[in-house]
Amino acid sequence: MTKKKSSGSGLMSSAGLMRYYEADKRAIHINPKTVVATGVVIGLAILILDASFGIWPLP
Repeated sequence: MTKKKSSGSGLMSSAGLMRYYEADKRAIHINPKTVVATGVVIGLAILILDASFGIWPLP
């Protein structure tokens, strides 16, 4: 049995992916924990406002 030689190196095959991450350096980065915490705070604020206006809990 003969071994097949690979036609390209690992670096050449991932060149498109590397260019994507280089372009991503200029983007705004937000920590996922910050997004989840913001969603929880907004959700709690909505529940508190609903309760204070007598809308929640529904009868």
